[in-house]
Amino acid sequence: MKRISLTQYLVEEQRQNNTIPAELRLLIEVVARACKTISHAVGKGALGEVMGSAETENVQGEVQKKLDIISNEILLEANEWGGHLAAMASEEMETIHPIPNRYPKGEYLLLFDPLDGSSNIDVNVSIGTIFSVLKAAEGMGEPTEQDFLQPGSQQVAAGYAVYGPQTVLVLTTGNGVNCFTLDREMGSWVLTQRNMQIPAETREFAINASNARHWFPPVTRYVNELLAGDAGPRGSNFNMRWIASMVADVHRILNRGGVFMYPADAREPGKPGKLRLMYEANPMAFIVEQAGGAATNGARRIMDVQPEKLHQRVPVFLGSKSEVERVTSYHQA
Repeated sequence: MKRISLTQYLVEEQRQNNTIPAELRLLIEVVARACKTISHAVGKGALGEVMGSAETENVQGEVQKKLDIISNEILLEANEWGGHLAAMASEEMETIHPIPNRYPKGEYLLLFDPLDGSSNIDVNVSIGTIFSVLKAAEGMGEPTEQDFLQPGSQQVAAGYAVYGPQTVLVLTTGNGVNCFTLDREMGSWVLTQRNMQIPAETREFAINASNARHWFPPVTRYVNELLAGDAGPRGSNFNMRWIASMVADVHRILNRGGVFMYPADAREPGKPGKLRLMYEANPMAFIVEQAGGAATNGARRIMDVQPEKLHQRVPVFLGSKSEVERVTSYHQA
C-alpha cells in the first residue's frame, strides 16, 4: 500500500477540493512538526527531566506541569516566524501572543491547548494537544482578543494529537476527518485513516462519575438510564470509559462511537462548565461534526455559541449523534 504523507495529503486536498490554501497548509505542517517535538519530550518522560509540577499556576488557576510549559513554548516558538499567523492564543496564557514585529504577519489566528490531560502525565497515560485555526478579519490591524472571539463555525481547520502507544494526528479542514500516524523511525506523519466516521450506534459513554452527586437532573436522568442496562428504558447494557484526557476519550469515540460528557454541575452554579470553548470544545466539535457526530452545550450546537471572552467555559456533550441529541433533549424538557 502506498504511503501518503501529511504534506502530500494537504497538497492533493487543495488540488481536488480547493480547501487548503498554501499558507494554511504550511501552518498545519508547522503545528504538526511542533506536535512531533512535544511527542518526543513526552516520550522521554523522567529521562528528560520533564515530569512533575512546575509549581506555578496558569490563568485558569490550575497548577502547571513542567510539560505544560514546555509544550506551550514549543508551539509558540515553532509558529512565530513562519509568516502564516497574525497572533496565537493558548489555554496556558492570560492573553493573546501577537507575532513579534521582526517576523512577517499572516492572515490566520491559532488557538491551542498545548497539553490536554495533564493529570495523566506522571502516570504514563495518553495525553495530547488540541488546536484550532481561525481566519483573521479582513483589514485587521494590531490583533486583539476581540479578533479571536469568533464562533466555532468560523474555524478553517482543527485537530488534535494523541501521545499514546502510537502518536497520531487527527485533522479536519472542513472536508472530513483524517488520521495520521507518526512514523518514529522516519520522522514523518503517514495517512492511516481516511474519512473517519463516528459509528451511529454506541454502547459506551464517558463521564467523570465521581461528580454524580453534583449533576443537574438532565444528566442524572440520562446516565441512570444507561446504568440501568438491558432491564432499563434503553433495553441495552452500556459501558463507561473515562480517561480524564479529552483527546484520548474523543479519539476512542471517533473510532468506536460513544458519547463524551463534561457537564456543568452544582458545585459552582455560576461557572458554565470546565472545558474551554475556544481551545477544547470548538475544535473537538468541528472534528466530531465532520465525522458525522454532534456536539452541544446541552442547549445548542457548540459551534453556534458566540464567544464573549478568550477563556470562556462551556458544558460539553459530544459524540454519536443520536446519543447527543437524546441527552440534549433532556436539558430542554
